[in-house]
Amino acid sequence: MPMESGLVVILTALDLEYEAVRDRLTELRLHRHAAGTRFEVGRIRESQCRVALALAGKGNHPAAVLAERAMAEFSPAAVLFVGVAGGLRPKIQLGDVVVASKIYAYHGGTSEDDGLKARPKAWEIPHEADQIAHHVDRAGAWREDLPPGAIPKVYFGPIAAGEVVQDSAISDQARWIRQHYNDAVAIEMEAAGVAQAGHLNRALPVVVVRGISDRADGSKKATDGENWQPRAARHAAAFATALAKELTLDGPRGGSVATDVTSTVYQNIAAGNANVAVQAGRIHGDVTLGTSPDQPVDLAAGLAGLWPRLDRARRNGQLDAETHAAAAVELDAATDRLGQHPAGSPLVALKRLRGLVVDVPDLEARLTAIIAAAKGLS
Repeated sequence: MPMESGLVVILTALDLEYEAVRDRLTELRLHRHAAGTRFEVGRIRESQCRVALALAGKGNHPAAVLAERAMAEFSPAAVLFVGVAGGLRPKIQLGDVVVASKIYAYHGGTSEDDGLKARPKAWEIPHEADQIAHHVDRAGAWREDLPPGAIPKVYFGPIAAGEVVQDSAISDQARWIRQHYNDAVAIEMEAAGVAQAGHLNRALPVVVVRGISDRADGSKKATDGENWQPRAARHAAAFATALAKELTLDGPRGGSVATDVTSTVYQNIAAGNANVAVQAGRIHGDVTLGTSPDQPVDLAAGLAGLWPRLDRARRNGQLDAETHAAAAVELDAATDRLGQHPAGSPLVALKRLRGLVVDVPDLEARLTAIIAAAKGLS
């Protein structure tokens, strides 16, 4: 499946984490994977950023499997794992948000006669994603719709991911973490699996966002009783959805285009006021032009690729807010028509959209190509 540059996958381990993210989405529809996994695909409110949301369950192993499955199914711009974690630093308060600058798989080791020795495995956050996450933190707008009085801070630091719930500051595991991973600021159970899946998928950007719901020191029962889990999950979801929007606009993969012109030679002759809008064989990732039966047209991918370009045009001042909103309505209409069973013709909506973005050469040319492909299917 072509990369959906305007879509981010968000995975969670717990139902309350799932609901915290889901509350920030709209236009949700069910997407069933062939193996039974249920994704909900929608948009982050007041944005065009699309999200595929799924419940992975607890543990690094199921997280890795579901992350790999989501990557293959959606080819997203990035994958976020969002939820709660235990804090390992006194300065980090309950409800604060931690973004993993590094992820440790802390259970790796070798057992020898003189004791257990660590064999660390770690993954760092991609540089561009890290830069964008810091920008989201500095801007601070992600806190605006949190409940009154909630002013969580954001910390960037290593997260330790294992296979057990840590609720002690003096246990053997707690001592192991302090001895071998003493820069870790939080501890949880899924990040290593998701990071490994991202690493094996051509370094697909993976970002882990955690709200601190306990201190991993024996007080978990008390903090859970004070409802810190849902509060911390809401804070993590607020930051993660703000980050997802920025990743699809400026992220490591968002809006990338790979163009491959085939060896076919095209001769275009323009006379008078005639214009040649597109001169290409195959535009990979968005839409294929041509009449050969072995060159399929992927209109769905083409439409998905328009969202980041539309948002970029608005951000760069090429479209005003009113025109951008009207264009989004037409693009939504075209996508809905294509998604009907049987598929409807999106031509009318696409032509209206082209009229709205005629002053943006990149968008106008791409729409001309997509309209030509749509005509070939009608």
